[in-house]
Amino acid sequence: MEWLELVIDFIIHIDEHLISIVSTYGLWTYLILFLIIFAETGLVVTPFLPGDSLLFAAGAICATGALDPFILFALLFIAAVLGDFVNYTVGSYVGLKIFTEDAKFFKMGYLEKTQAFFAKYGGKTIVVARFVPIVRTYAPFVAGAGKMEYSRFFFYNVLGGFIWTSLFIAAGYHFGNLPFVKNNFSLVVFFIIGVSLVPIVVEFVKARMNKKA
Repeated sequence: MEWLELVIDFIIHIDEHLISIVSTYGLWTYLILFLIIFAETGLVVTPFLPGDSLLFAAGAICATGALDPFILFALLFIAAVLGDFVNYTVGSYVGLKIFTEDAKFFKMGYLEKTQAFFAKYGGKTIVVARFVPIVRTYAPFVAGAGKMEYSRFFFYNVLGGFIWTSLFIAAGYHFGNLPFVKNNFSLVVFFIIGVSLVPIVVEFVKARMNKKA
């Protein structure tokens, strides 16, 4: 699958690709990053897009002066909140019936992982899920399908979007250009992905154990 290889390469070498995008597209880079974050949070079919690592790398590029950190934060914050809103709206209309064991995108396993988070954190899942790949994409959809009160969802959506975007952009801005980080950026990306996957593994194992019990 050539497209998957391209996505993996983009994620692993995200710092190099972002530098290339900035040098090629200039101010249009803001729109490109906006669309990536929106799609990763707002479209159930694109959970594979980079989120945490993209924000971190973009923050690092801001530290070089190539991008404005305040404009970047404002746009990506809006993209994250808008993405979750669209996902919630679609979920409220479509429901959970589209999830099946053999589905290509709407996998039952993804749903079970997300439901495990809701069982533990309730509405706060919308905030917690921001830091967990896959669950980040499916949580607002499940919230909509589960008929979570919109005012409650809106609060957690804005709060989670603010914490997520500001934290990773700030981390990239302050630490992304340190010699060790800059020279081992791919390892840092793997570290970010690895840490973010720990909660989903833990919750998935707990959900399986509870189901067996």
